[in-house]
Amino acid sequence: MNSSELARHIRSGGIDSALERLYGPEAVSAQRDRYAALAAEFGSRYGADRDIALFSVPGRSELSGNHTDHNRGRVIACSVDLDIIAAAAPSEGSVVRIKSEGFPEDRVDTAVAAVPDPSEFGRSSALVAGVAEGFRERGYAIGGLDAVTTSNVLKGSGISSSAAFEVMTGTLFSHLYNGGSVGGTEIALISQYAENRFFGKPCGLMDQMACAAGGIITIDFADPAHPASQKLDFDFSAAGYRLCLVNTGGNHADLTPDYAAVPAEMKSVAAKFGKTALRDVPEDAFRSCLAVLRKECGDRAVLRAMHFFDENRRVDLQKITLRSGDIETFFQLVSESGRSSFCYLQNVYSPRDPSEQGLSLALCVSERFLAGCDRPGACRVHGGGFAGTIQAFVPEEDVDAYRRELDAVFGEGACHVLRVRPDGACRVF
Repeated sequence: MNSSELARHIRSGGIDSALERLYGPEAVSAQRDRYAALAAEFGSRYGADRDIALFSVPGRSELSGNHTDHNRGRVIACSVDLDIIAAAAPSEGSVVRIKSEGFPEDRVDTAVAAVPDPSEFGRSSALVAGVAEGFRERGYAIGGLDAVTTSNVLKGSGISSSAAFEVMTGTLFSHLYNGGSVGGTEIALISQYAENRFFGKPCGLMDQMACAAGGIITIDFADPAHPASQKLDFDFSAAGYRLCLVNTGGNHADLTPDYAAVPAEMKSVAAKFGKTALRDVPEDAFRSCLAVLRKECGDRAVLRAMHFFDENRRVDLQKITLRSGDIETFFQLVSESGRSSFCYLQNVYSPRDPSEQGLSLALCVSERFLAGCDRPGACRVHGGGFAGTIQAFVPEEDVDAYRRELDAVFGEGACHVLRVRPDGACRVF
């Protein structure tokens, strides 16, 4: 269908079943308007007579395994019902044009953008070039395409807007040029390659895997080239809980050194044992050398390594509790993870600006609120930390009160009440 035909099809309920699966029945009407407007926008910008397809890639929430993936640890993550959506069509030649709402158009000639350009680091166009090159290196087809996108994956919120954009670019190449044959894990690996080499950010792989896979998944990065993932069949909504993310509005400027120091310090400990990642270091050997390690690597590096070993064990325990339906023990472990991140990993505020502690305040307010609920809940830092969001599991009957209390502190709309969506990157129509 062309853009006007597709917009009419959407507004008449033609994709309602897909929208209900992705967003829930209460959100179908709003999503219908969102997708129809995007289809019309494609026609206005790139031609009204072209056949177009619709795609969606969710944001993600990390449920356990805070800052372990970059040292080949274990994580539990899920996709959420905030996403980036695209209307797209192939085009002649090798130029990719992607117009994201609120941003200038990215225009990348994939025939000449095969080498990372440091002057492009940090730009979305660099991610497009990196994904294209990752597809080409792996023998997949690429070509020109035009796309318009809109996103409600909040930038800087810890829901991974950059990973969602990378995975969306890979999903477009997969469906428009490879018949949808490129699997989610492969797209995630290509996306990480793009972010590491072309975007200039030394990220792990968890964000891309969770965006691509959907649902609740466990990921083991023991072999980072072939991460092992498994779906966990658990429904927080059916258990009477909602996942809330609270955006504290912290300043993300100049936090890259704080983020980069976490994997670097963990790896400095691993290097003392001749290893490149903590996953390969026996924990008993590590603990027997604490006096030497604190002198050579520093106390904070030792504490962050302790967090890694403890968090890796916690992930396995949380996987077991979710599979058995023991949500109370799961929440206890979430709280333990949060304390470890605060005390040992130390990623709840930047040591360079201790006066700004929005995450600390949000956690304090949340803990006090949850202590007054009739049923247990839990909260902890979300994502990379230092600024941004916290995560809270709140009993359904207390969600409205929790949102009001956190919004009163951090501003209207700070608390986002989410659902885990069952599908990752997908073609919607």
